[in-house]
Amino acid sequence: MGEFWVFGYGSLMWRPGFAHVETRPARLAGVHRSLCVYSWVHRGTREQPGLVLGLDHGGACCGLAFRVDAGDRDTVVTYLREREQVTNVYREVVRPVVLDDDRRVSALAYVVDRRHDQYAGRLDRETQRRLILSGHGRSGANVDYVINTAKRLGELAVTDRALLELAESLGESCSASA
Repeated sequence: MGEFWVFGYGSLMWRPGFAHVETRPARLAGVHRSLCVYSWVHRGTREQPGLVLGLDHGGACCGLAFRVDAGDRDTVVTYLREREQVTNVYREVVRPVVLDDDRRVSALAYVVDRRHDQYAGRLDRETQRRLILSGHGRSGANVDYVINTAKRLGELAVTDRALLELAESLGESCSASA
């Protein structure tokens, strides 16, 4: 079966939820991290959607690659499909990623399907804030998702200025309303 890697760029970075034997910073070319998916389950509902990250066309994305023991491959794929494919807004793909030690490996990743009803595209900052502040779903508050992702990126020294600025403003909004 060989090596099996999973690429994480959002909540998988701070809550993978599956057994893995190695974690490495990694870069995936051809897509970028974007708050471009209306969340109808995990961080919102159809009636009051949240907003979560997707890998969208163009650029590159820095995240984490998780190496999974070959014996756990099927279990991990089943888990990820149940977690990531609840509404099929993502396409499951295998893409080459470059690890921080310059190794190139193939990794399972979830790329947004632009034809899906949940594809939000590029939203202005105020619309993002409104959706995130009001979103709450099966996995909790949308604001926690954004802040935890920004925090993890900071720990990894990954610069995502737009996400960081948004997370800071969300944190200020939450402090002001408390």
